[in-house]
Amino acid sequence: MTIALENILAKVGLKVDATEFLTMVEDAARKLAPPNPDPSHFFSADQRAALTQVGLDLSAHRDDEPDYRARAVATDTVLAESSLTVGEAAARLGVDDSRIRHRLKDRRLTGWKDQGGWRLPNWQFTGSGVLPGLDVVLRAVPDDQPALVVAAFMNTPQSDLEINDRPATPRQWLLAGGDPERVAQLAATLGTPF
Repeated sequence: MTIALENILAKVGLKVDATEFLTMVEDAARKLAPPNPDPSHFFSADQRAALTQVGLDLSAHRDDEPDYRARAVATDTVLAESSLTVGEAAARLGVDDSRIRHRLKDRRLTGWKDQGGWRLPNWQFTGSGVLPGLDVVLRAVPDDQPALVVAAFMNTPQSDLEINDRPATPRQWLLAGGDPERVAQLAATLGTPF
């Protein structure tokens, strides 16, 4: 198993030891909700009745169903592994560590704190700096949206952003010189039910 995992990690360019990666997966899994939550407990009797009436299934997760949490654990682990420390981000941008912390505070960069300090997701950087228009987009992201949601948004093609008649990811759009206000308008709706 370890050799197969090492091959996969090398194939996708993640420079991490297989044992260390599995520890990261275990840590990410611990942060999730229990494996079999009963969604009906989150609603009042009237809300349950209304939701069931429109066709929602509020039954608990069955043991024979695939665990819906697996994709979130894998994605969170890859996001964490590919992220940069403050020092790495500072070196990449050619600035002092304190400049990175100021940018985080001013929402010109995004990240999260873990046991080792700040982690900055790699999607917001280019080979020579930060993603063009990033500050405009980050100011529009609602404060309650976790790094994983923002990363998924920035790397998922959006029908409102087209390059060569094809949906582009917000990251691709910005790299191609697209208007950051269009991405900001979409980012402002993160976490909003439609």
